[in-house]
Amino acid sequence: MENYEKINLDEYVQSGEGGQALTYTRNDGSAMAKLFMYGLGTDTIESEFRKSLAVYEAGIPCPRPIRLVTDGERFGAEYEVIPNKRSFTRIISEEPEQLEPLTIKFAQMGRKLHSTPADTAVFPDMKDVVRPWIENSECISDPLRARLLSALDSIPSVKTCVHGDFHIGNIITDGEKDYWIDLGDFAYGAPEWDLSMNFYLAYYMSPEYMYNLFHLDKATFLRHWACLVRSYYGLSTLEEQHAKEKEMLKYTVLKLFMFFCKRHNGKGDPNPQLEGLANAFLAGIAPGVF
Repeated sequence: MENYEKINLDEYVQSGEGGQALTYTRNDGSAMAKLFMYGLGTDTIESEFRKSLAVYEAGIPCPRPIRLVTDGERFGAEYEVIPNKRSFTRIISEEPEQLEPLTIKFAQMGRKLHSTPADTAVFPDMKDVVRPWIENSECISDPLRARLLSALDSIPSVKTCVHGDFHIGNIITDGEKDYWIDLGDFAYGAPEWDLSMNFYLAYYMSPEYMYNLFHLDKATFLRHWACLVRSYYGLSTLEEQHAKEKEMLKYTVLKLFMFFCKRHNGKGDPNPQLEGLANAFLAGIAPGVF
């Protein structure tokens, strides 16, 4: 662990909490340490740091990565502090009138990111990220595995940037400049890899988890999604929106299965409910939506 510099948490104050990590800001405000939960492999931590550094060096707006750090038990990285920062989702939760303008800005930032050529020597093709989870998982029946791999093969390998965890909680602003954060899943590929999960979150995430993750109720996130997809693609009607959503279904189910397999480390019996949703998506049907 010689790449990690030891820090003294007495010099920091906890400033945030996420699904996999806690953040601590130095008392002098000069840096923020993101320390991952116990047991997370250092390969994952170092991959996120390298990707963040490459994103920063490419001129894509994000906090400057500083160094790998440890408190002696947990491992993570230190980043530039953005003073007075708030996430878009936090702003919308506190100022509901900002939903439309911030969603439109998020769509514009997404289009800019998705038109940025990716360094394919640094970032992976999203298809190559997803494929091994499908090929090797015990959580998927063989007939569904074949359908998922066929859907994956049909997706073009586009060599422009995708965030990998594209949602309004991963955009922060200081009121003048906006920044991408949580870059561990950064890759290249079709923009639908990013847009599709927002479709899934809007229609299928539980209200409780929605509120815990985004500080928003279900109805508000549905309005956010409708504004996002219409602004991003230049759509004007519900029919156009639903047609675009159907195009996203295969991307959605591929990422959904990757997340499910990662959560269970690829182990366990096939999940009938998840398989039913996957088969519906692959058939071009979004249950309870269209």
